[in-house]
Amino acid sequence: MNADHPTPTTRAELARYVDHTLLKPEATSADVTALVEEGAGLGVFSVCVSPTFVAHAVEAAAGRLAVATVCGFPSGKHASDVKAAEAARSVLDGADEVDMVIDVGVAKAGGFDLVQADVAAVRAAVPADKVLKVIIESAALSDGEVVEVCRAAEAAGADFVKTSTGFHPTGGASVHAVELMARTVGGRLGIKASGGVRTLADAQAMITAGATRLGLSGTAAVLAGFDESTAGDAPSTADGGY
Repeated sequence: MNADHPTPTTRAELARYVDHTLLKPEATSADVTALVEEGAGLGVFSVCVSPTFVAHAVEAAAGRLAVATVCGFPSGKHASDVKAAEAARSVLDGADEVDMVIDVGVAKAGGFDLVQADVAAVRAAVPADKVLKVIIESAALSDGEVVEVCRAAEAAGADFVKTSTGFHPTGGASVHAVELMARTVGGRLGIKASGGVRTLADAQAMITAGATRLGLSGTAAVLAGFDESTAGDAPSTADGGY
């Protein structure tokens, strides 16, 4: 149980956990404007958009919510200096948060020192007052690899570790992965659960497991779960699977 972050019992409480996300390659500037307006109406913490849309999202948000973006997305197979340059440009464009992808193959090969160096390069490009999240693609890693990658991210100065891009064929977030990540970083870093969180039960289960942020593309549908559970009883806090 995540004692520091009790399971939200209202739409407004849950919305503050959410990075309202649009990362489809076919997205347009009009789609991003709509995302921002929907997110602001729902009361989410931030919107998360592709790097080319950061400046547009910042302008559309007008300070109503934070703007996050991605780096080295979705494969992580980019040189560290390229990831750093991408992150620096996003910060210049106004991003408040950057979600970078590690090179999962390097982690699978046991190169955790290289993972740390990769994260450190991006951290050097992202000022301390901006948030750096590290996407580890947890479904593609063993438990031992998840632990080592989380340790590497922490040692490199990350603010969060994040389960997934949502684009990997092995899948997205799981309660098990979130619990393992939370135990590893021990409250020193945030935990973002992303990929496949589609219902209120899913979202609540992730927060109970230790998530302090949620990456959602179907935010309105998740929050609507509260409306469906108010037939005289308190909202359900039952765990949901993936």
